Amino acid sequence: MKSKSVRSAISASAFILLSISAFGQNIGLVDIRRSEQVITVGGPEADISGYSSGAIQIALDAIKTRGGGTVKLNPGTYDITGPVRLSDNTSLVGSGKSTILRKCDGLRTSYVIDADWGMVKAVVKDAGGFSKGMGIQLYDDDHKEGWGVTTALITDIDGNTIYFDNNTVHDYIAEKNGVVSNACSIIEAVGVKNVRIADLVVEGNKSKNDYINGCRGGGVYIHKSKDCLVENVRVNEFNGDSFSWQITENITFTGCEASNGNGLGFHPGTGSDRSVMENCTGHHNKGDGFFLCWRVQNGKFRNNVFYANEDNGISIGHKDTDNIFENNHVYENANHGVFFRNENEQNAGHRNTFTGNIIENNGMNGEASGFYIGGVTHDIVIKDNIIRSSGKGNQTTAILVGKNSSKITATSNKISGSRELINEK
Repeated sequence: MKSKSVRSAISASAFILLSISAFGQNIGLVDIRRSEQVITVGGPEADISGYSSGAIQIALDAIKTRGGGTVKLNPGTYDITGPVRLSDNTSLVGSGKSTILRKCDGLRTSYVIDADWGMVKAVVKDAGGFSKGMGIQLYDDDHKEGWGVTTALITDIDGNTIYFDNNTVHDYIAEKNGVVSNACSIIEAVGVKNVRIADLVVEGNKSKNDYINGCRGGGVYIHKSKDCLVENVRVNEFNGDSFSWQITENITFTGCEASNGNGLGFHPGTGSDRSVMENCTGHHNKGDGFFLCWRVQNGKFRNNVFYANEDNGISIGHKDTDNIFENNHVYENANHGVFFRNENEQNAGHRNTFTGNIIENNGMNGEASGFYIGGVTHDIVIKDNIIRSSGKGNQTTAILVGKNSSKITATSNKISGSRELINEK
């Protein structure tokens, strides 16, 4: 009897589960079920026909009101006067190489009176050419680098007064060459999460634009954000850093290219944790191909290529710790292949690991090393790499350990054409 009762209980439970499975799926009594939200941009058959940053922003703002979704950019060249700004749970997806976001020509003017800290307007000599929705940067001789620059979007213009949407972060003095310039990012993800940027090309038009530094802008610029994916995006000839991400968590780049820029190729920094970069290329940039700035930690960087940059292939420094570099190819850069900057022990780039990389023919501008480990740096692993010099460049040393660095483990590397390991005295 007991066994029969157990069997009955099991049968009843199974019936209940089957009933829930058959009749309870996706009931939608509480949460509203919606189809995927997609807005198309570009051309007469698109939801929004324009080919401009304004048209893209209209679509992005509309998708935001729906709780997120995808803005799909059709083939064509889009005129970018201001950064297109993404919100949470949003994808900006092009149609591959045929979708081009091209920065408009540059403008600049100077202040008539000082632009004080916290202001949202600037009185300038000539507001001609500036327009609502245009991206700008404000600075003077004392505050023209790093976080000292203010970036914003123009909200109105009245005569020679330009109004904008972000408080100035410094006092900018007219007599110290205070400037308003329309240099800006092309794509911005600021203060957001769960964003995707994919399948498009950014043309920076660098010869006709002012420089913007990578703390405040980039061809693709991500700031105070997390859980973002950038894939199959090329940034070419941007007057600044091609890709910059600052104060971030879980940012992934895959299949991206940074080329011919006037700054750094890829620039994580200011506390960027758990970055991933795979199958990306940085070449012919004025700075480093890959510059780890401040507090880039717990990252994984695999199968990337950095070549023909006008500084180092990879640069590591201030608190850039606990990163893994695997199967990258670093070659024919002007200076070192991999460069550890001069930091004290508290702030150096400790506990970084390099395995399976090819570091070759660097030093195109003079004597250099495959790895140069400067500063008071320790606990670096260099294992199973190919480090060679085959005639190009002047990579005279495979691994040069600075006089204050220690605990450098170099094993099972294949070294040819240069001195293997030198400890600086």
